[in-house]
Amino acid sequence: MNSLRVLGIESSCDDTAASVIQVFFDKGEYCEAKIKSSIVFDQGQIHNKFGGVVPELAARAHTEKLDLCIEKALIEADQRLEKIDLFSVTSGPGLIGGLISGVTFAKALCLGLNKPLIGVNHLAGHALTPRLSHSTKYPYLILVASGGHCQFLIADGPQNFTRLGGTIDDAPGEAFDKTAKILGLGYPGGPAIEKEAFDGDPNAFKLPLPMIKQKNCDMSFSGLKTAIKREVDLLLNKSGQFTETEIKNLCASFQYAMVQIFVDKTKKAVSIFKNRYPEISHTVAIAGGVAANKSIGLALKKISIDLDFNLIIPNAQLCTDNAAIIASAGSELFIKKLFSPETLIARPRWPLDENAAPMIGFGKKGRKA
Repeated sequence: MNSLRVLGIESSCDDTAASVIQVFFDKGEYCEAKIKSSIVFDQGQIHNKFGGVVPELAARAHTEKLDLCIEKALIEADQRLEKIDLFSVTSGPGLIGGLISGVTFAKALCLGLNKPLIGVNHLAGHALTPRLSHSTKYPYLILVASGGHCQFLIADGPQNFTRLGGTIDDAPGEAFDKTAKILGLGYPGGPAIEKEAFDGDPNAFKLPLPMIKQKNCDMSFSGLKTAIKREVDLLLNKSGQFTETEIKNLCASFQYAMVQIFVDKTKKAVSIFKNRYPEISHTVAIAGGVAANKSIGLALKKISIDLDFNLIIPNAQLCTDNAAIIASAGSELFIKKLFSPETLIARPRWPLDENAAPMIGFGKKGRKA
C-alpha cells in the first residue's frame, strides 16, 4: 500500500479553504483517504449585507487569506510544507477572480517547492466526495446540488461523468439565497430558510413544481423564488406587512416544494441508472451545499428504501465548499496520470460531461456546468 500527502486549495466562490489529506492507493487504484486537516475561512460577514456574493470582494478576500488558511491547515495536520507530495487546486468552474487567486498562488508555491500541481474541476470535487467519505466504488449516481450548480451525474471514474439532467436556470442554493433575501433573512439563505421552516406549515402556500411532470431529470428553480415574491407582494398589499408566522410558513412551503422536485427527479434518475447498470448494487449520493439540508436528506432516505438503493450523504462539512474534496479528487487524477497543463488555467465554465448537450438558457458565454 502506497500513500500520498496532498494539500488541497479551494477559492472558487466565497470560501477560502485548505486541507491536508493522506491518500492510500495500491496498484494504481485509489483505496481510501484520511483527512488530517480541513480549514475554511467563511466570507459570510463580507457578503451578508448584499444578500449574495460580490465577486470583486470575494477575490480580494481570497488573496488576503490564502497564505493564512494554508498555514493553519499545515499546523493542524502537523505537517511541514516541503513534506507535501502533491498540491491540488480548484481551477474551475467558479468566479474568475477567486479562481485566479487560488491558481496563481498554487503555481507560485509549487514552482518554489518543485512539487507537482493538479488543477481540479470544482464539480468533480463534489461528485467524487463519496469516494473520500465512504470509499464508494464506481459506478454510482450522484446529485450535485449547490449554490451555483445542480445536476444528476453517473460517476464511472475520476474523469468519466455522464449527465442525466440538471437545472435549466437557477441552482437550488441560488434559489434559497434569493428567497431568503426577499424575506429579509440574510445570507446564506439555505440555513436561514431551513431554520424558519422547522416551525412552519409546508401546506400554507401552494407553490409551483416546475418541470415535475416532464419525464426527464431536468429541473427549474427560478419560478419558486418568483412565486414567493408574488405571495409576499399579496401579503403586503393586503396588510402592509407579513408576520413571523407567515415568514415561517413561506419558508416551509418553499422548502417543501424543493423537496418534492428533488424526490421526483431522483426517482427518474434512479430508474435510468438501474436500467444502465442492472447487475450492480445501486448507490446514490448527494453532495454540494444543498445536501446539508436535513429535510431533503430525510425525503431521499425514505424513497431509498422503496427504490432499493443505498443512499450516501457525506457529513455537512464535506458537502459545503472545502479543500479536502479538491485534494482527494486531485489525488485520483494523479494516481491515474489523468492530468495535463491545460487544467491549470482559471476556467469560469467547465462542464463535467463535455459530450452532453448544452442546457436551455446556457447563455452566450457557453454551456452551464
